[in-house]
Amino acid sequence: MTPSTTAAAGASVAGDAFAQDALPAPPGASRALLASLLRPHRRRLTATCLVLTLQRALSQVGPLLVAYTIDRAVPALRDGDHGPLLGVCLVYALVVAGSAASQYGYVRLSARAGQDVLLDLLTRVFRHSQALGLDFHERYGSGRLTARATGDIGALRGLLAKGLEDIVGAALTTVCITGLLLHLDRQLGLAAVTVGAPLYLTVRSFRRRATRVHRDRSSAAAAVTGALAETLHHIRVVQAFRLEAAGDASFREIDRRHARLSGDATLEMGRYVTSSRLVANTGIAVLALWGAHRVASGSLELGAFTAAVLYLRRLYDDPLKLGGVLDAYQSAVASLEKIAALLAQRPSVSEPAAPARLPANSPAGRGRRAVLDGVTFAYGTGGEVLPRLDLSLAAGETVAVVGATGAGKSTLAGLLARFHDPTHGRVLLDGVDLRHLATAELRRAVVMVTQDAFVFSGTVAENIAVGRPGADRADIERVARAVGAHAFVSALPEEYDTDVRARGTRISAGQRQLLALARALLADPDVVILDEATSSLDIPGERLVQRAMRTVLEGRTALVVAHRLSTLRIADRVVVMDGGRVVEDGTPAELIERRGRFADLHTAWRNSLT
Repeated sequence: MTPSTTAAAGASVAGDAFAQDALPAPPGASRALLASLLRPHRRRLTATCLVLTLQRALSQVGPLLVAYTIDRAVPALRDGDHGPLLGVCLVYALVVAGSAASQYGYVRLSARAGQDVLLDLLTRVFRHSQALGLDFHERYGSGRLTARATGDIGALRGLLAKGLEDIVGAALTTVCITGLLLHLDRQLGLAAVTVGAPLYLTVRSFRRRATRVHRDRSSAAAAVTGALAETLHHIRVVQAFRLEAAGDASFREIDRRHARLSGDATLEMGRYVTSSRLVANTGIAVLALWGAHRVASGSLELGAFTAAVLYLRRLYDDPLKLGGVLDAYQSAVASLEKIAALLAQRPSVSEPAAPARLPANSPAGRGRRAVLDGVTFAYGTGGEVLPRLDLSLAAGETVAVVGATGAGKSTLAGLLARFHDPTHGRVLLDGVDLRHLATAELRRAVVMVTQDAFVFSGTVAENIAVGRPGADRADIERVARAVGAHAFVSALPEEYDTDVRARGTRISAGQRQLLALARALLADPDVVILDEATSSLDIPGERLVQRAMRTVLEGRTALVVAHRLSTLRIADRVVVMDGGRVVEDGTPAELIERRGRFADLHTAWRNSLT
């Protein structure tokens, strides 16, 4: 690959990364999300605002005391009256104590409310992500979900920790000081409001530009996280095929855009600080000169003028300090929009409004009859996978599905497990449409074991117990013995209490499959789906897993997506698929005699063994 093509590929990947991060959301979704988060905590938030209002009001008493001291207490002291000055000292001590107490109360209340809101939001994101369909996860990627749950919620955490106090406090301070200035001197108060108008326009302009920049920067940050997560997740493939250089070019393009957008955010901040400081300092200088002139002319008392100057400094200091806070605020707004868009995504497989129940199993046997009736299916990205499919699995029957890559085998398995819903047609279990079953009942009835037998970090016993949470150790060991996993588990350092580590790196692929089959047996389902469960195993591992599969499938309805034809030894019937259609159906012996596609596959497999 030449440098130019590598760069072009990187740019293409970067463009795709940003496009994938853009999720549609209804207008006002972020405001509705914020309202729903704050509603359960409205009493505590109301108390928090009241305490903050008290604290800000008390903090504005100081300049009034200065004015009173200059204009009243000092002249009284000259006349030998110490009372006014002592009164000022007493009031000041009470104000300081009250301000400190209210500040402490605010910190306690706001910290608890903020943590509760963030915990609620993170729980929603986690729960909703689990409810979204596989098509969404395959399209959006785990890296971007991680960015939503960490980076974006982290931006909100930073705002709640300090930013809201500064923003709400600045609003309260502005109202309070404006009222006090009007009380001290109406002309000076009106002039201060007039000078504040350009400052308000400066803040408003910054907010509008910063919103756009932070929205793009949030997408860029998610793209960086997604690219990093994908590369590290597939690091073996990257190293095996020497993709490091191409990966570097792609990541560099993504990171370059993130850096550019971060620079734009910093530039916007610099513009705001410069312009707001110029407006504020000019306004203070003009008002101070005018006020001094009025003091000299006798139309304004010195104490009132001194207090007014102190208030003006505070009034215009808040917009200057708000630069960093507003930057954090806009970042949080952009993050909230991203999270709201994620939560607005509807699961492709929805819970029924009025769930149906499966009929009780007959005492004579296990398994359920599964039927795909006139099923067609196409992914949201386009392209029909199953043009029309009619297939029936008798209760207790094991049906193997074979065919070339892309024939629709895994899609068929996903439909029977209801990871997807058909575009048209129905998937029935004992006559009940899967769309009418509650998810909990469907998962009790149907269990799927995939090629990638995922093992969670934790102990062997905990991984098997995923099939039936709360199962006791005796049941866990029973199913492990039944599938042939007990021997290797007993050889582990702590047997069933051995931590298999993240993704089960402490055990082999075949051992992970045995744990997955033990998990399925413990779940005790009516229907078992095995999606190429032996395709990644060596021959000894395959034989161990095949013996375990016989145990798990005994008496149950089973759909076995077979990559290796050796798996067909456990099948009562074989279905050959091509282009999303069933082209052959019968027992293995019947299909071999017909000398069709299955016979050709079988002959090729036998020849590969010699």
